[in-house]
Parts: sequence; C-alpha cells; structure tokens
Amino acid sequence: MKALDELTFDNRFARLGDAFSTHVLPEPLDEPRLVVASDAAMALLDLDPAVAETPVFAELFGGHKLWAEAEPRAMVYSGHQFGSYNPQLGDGRGLLLGEVYNRAGEHWDLHLKGAGQTPYSRMGDGRAVLRSSIREFLASEALHALGIPSSRALCVIGSSTPVWREKQERGAMVLRLAHSHIRFGHFEYFYYTKKPEQQAELAEHVLKLHFPESQEQPEPYLAMFREVVERNAALIAKWQAYGFCHGVMNTDNMSILGITFDFGPFAFLDDFDAHFVCNHSDHEGRYSFSNQVPIGQWNLSALAQALTPFISVDALKETLGLYLPLYQAHYLDLMRRRLGLTTAEDDDPQLVERLLQLMQNSSVDYTLFFRRLGDEPAALALARLRDDFVDRLGFDAWADTYKARVARDGEYREEQRRARMHAVNPLYILRNYLAQNAITAAESGDYSEVRRLHEVLSKPFEEQPGMEQYAQRPPDWGKHLEISCSS
Repeated sequence: MKALDELTFDNRFARLGDAFSTHVLPEPLDEPRLVVASDAAMALLDLDPAVAETPVFAELFGGHKLWAEAEPRAMVYSGHQFGSYNPQLGDGRGLLLGEVYNRAGEHWDLHLKGAGQTPYSRMGDGRAVLRSSIREFLASEALHALGIPSSRALCVIGSSTPVWREKQERGAMVLRLAHSHIRFGHFEYFYYTKKPEQQAELAEHVLKLHFPESQEQPEPYLAMFREVVERNAALIAKWQAYGFCHGVMNTDNMSILGITFDFGPFAFLDDFDAHFVCNHSDHEGRYSFSNQVPIGQWNLSALAQALTPFISVDALKETLGLYLPLYQAHYLDLMRRRLGLTTAEDDDPQLVERLLQLMQNSSVDYTLFFRRLGDEPAALALARLRDDFVDRLGFDAWADTYKARVARDGEYREEQRRARMHAVNPLYILRNYLAQNAITAAESGDYSEVRRLHEVLSKPFEEQPGMEQYAQRPPDWGKHLEISCSS
C-alpha cells in the first residue's frame, strides 16, 4: 500500500491548456478534520487506509497542502439547465487537483468539491457545506455498492469555516474520484462558442483516453457516441430498477462516461411513486422519477447536436434511436432478476407494469417489497405481502399470475431462489431520513453515525446483525424531507 506522498500524477487534462481550464489554488478550510473516509475508494489509489487518520490527510483534502506534482484546475463548460441553455458554467466550487494512476494502470481524477471560488463561481462563494458533502459521499459509495456506475468518494473533510446558505452552516470538502470529469456540457461549450479547434482537441482527448476501442472502428467518433448512448441507457435502467432519483439531470451534470455524477437533491424512493420529484426547486417536475428515461434521451440529443461537426446528422439520429430499445432491454432484465426470474417471456413487461401500478396505488415500500418477496417461497411471501396493498383483489390476481410465472421458470430449490433474489434486492438503501440523522449528528460534531451508515450501505445485500434499524420503513417525517440544490 502507498503513503500519501507516493501517489503518481499524470495530469493529462491539464495539459490541454488554458482554453479548457484555469489554474486555481484551493482555499483552505479552518481547522480541517476527517469526517469519514472510504477504504474501498482509497484502495483505488493503492492508499493505506490508515493514512486517513493522519493530520496531513485532512490538511491535503482540506486545502492546506498540495502535492508538488498536482496542478489544480477549474474546468470550463456550459450546459442545458432545466431545458434552457446556459452559455458558461464551469467548476464554480470544485477543482480537478490532478490525475493519479494506480499500480493497475488506471487513471483517477482527484476532484475536490467545496474548494473555494473560481472564475466560474459567478455569484457563488465556491464552498460546499457539511450536509451536502456527506450526502454526496454516502450516495457515491452506496450506488457503487449496488452495482450502479457512479463517481466515487474518498473522504469528507469538515471544518469550522462558516458558510451562509438559508442559515449559517459549516464548510466542508469532499474528494471525489472518476476516470474523467468531462461532461456533455464540455462539448456544448466549444460547439456553441464556435471554437472548432478546441472542440476537435477535446473530442480527440476523450476518444483516445476514454474510448480507445472506438479508435479501431471505421467512424471512431460515431462509435464513441454509440458507446455513450449504450452506457446511459444501461445507467438509467439501473436508476429506474433500483428507485434512484437524480434530481438535476442538466447536461452539465451528465458524465461522458455514463456514470452517476454531480449529486444534489437526489433520493431513493421510499413508497413507490412514478411521479416523485426529489428536488423541491423542480416546480414543473421536469426531473421526476418517471421522466428520467425521456430526459436521458433529451440530454443525449443535446450532446448529439454538439457532435455534428464530427458525425453526420443521419448517423446521429440512427444511433439515438438505439437508446429506448436498449434501455427497455436492460430495465426488463433487471426487473426479471429482481422478481427472481431466470427466463424471459413476452408478457413480462405487463407483469412488471401491473405490479408497479398496484404499488403506486397502495404506497408500498419499493425496496422492502422485493426483498421480502425473496425471503420465503413465493406463495408464502405473497400471502405476507398482501396486507400492504389496498386493492387486495387486484394484488391477488397479480400474485396468481406471478406464481404461475415462477412455476414455468424452471426447476429450482427455494434456497437457490432466495440467494439469487437477495443478491440483487438490497436490504439497505440510502433513505433520506437515514442521511438526515447522520447529518444532524455530524453537525453537532459526532461523526460516528455517518461512518456507521457508510459501513452498512457498503454491503447493501447482506443481512447485518444489529443493524435492523437501517432496514425499516421510514417514519412519516422521513418521507417528506425537502432537498434542494444548495450545497
């Protein structure tokens, strides 16, 4: 394992130059202290987990120290926000400290969020607060543990620095990792500012470093775009299958790598509600749970527009046409697995849709239903779950159809079915009320609940003795928390 001073830097994005980013130093936090660190994320950098407890760790990721090889840069980009184009955005509170590669040869961006003002801060103070930093840390690592592609989070550093939002809070920084922090909005910026040379340089950079297999194709940029479409179709299928709401699917929050990115007012569904809006600033419901699928296609269309200098319009349209069929195939495969099915039948989409309608009408807990469905043989599980539904006759009809479907699925032993279903149906998810409990304790200086919750969520499919309180339906107050974009 490595010490902090043994990281190997290779700042490839910084070498693109000042047209793509601006050199900015982090603004240090007052009295930096470790809130929580992820051993799994540290392993990506070959770091010894013990270094997280050293003073230099908090100083480095609290803005007080910097590696000599680091080259902190604030990226410039633009994007469509709630459907309207904003010509210049950029890293207003974050800095790409540099790129590190590990012993396996993987490159990881070190991106420090909450690092102070940059040329792209506009009217903002460049800071992040403790609550939003904890939420991003927990979400990044929880999604990864669920098998949903995501940026990763190395640590949260707290402080005594005052930051004003709706009230005075404490500043914090979260160090996040990704193979790239390039967004759809990077391509939009150079397209709409009519800078073809820089746009070509960006496209070549992304193609070479992040889609090398596409270079072997007859039309490399088209092959790259197809891969982006495929990755986003798979990503959003996983969001929908596991009940994850991003909350702010602006094009500047969409990663070119097809990973979950830029956490704001996210939420996992408690009771199933296809129309759930997790961002209380989203008054029109543009980014509601059910709208995430068409918005994914809308965002890919915006990226396609920015790629017209490299790819024909007809080819872009044809490739965009792959999105919905790919999404539907991925989603249906995931839902079959969640229902414990190993084969495919033509009526499976109706089986899933009817279940979701029943869950919607009865406010059934989305996560716990699937987990409990696999706890026992199908008939016993359905008999226990029946009481959660208002429309008992409707549920009975669905249950009969499901039992017949399970019977046709092939021979199996019940213990195999249970193991198979529990491997894809989590017992623990990052419910908003659990995050809020951890945040409330942390704001009082007690970080133990953040660390405990992180540990529980790192093994979401395993029953963990003594942790039953993290697998309960939320109290009523926990279902109605308002989450904003403010960090």
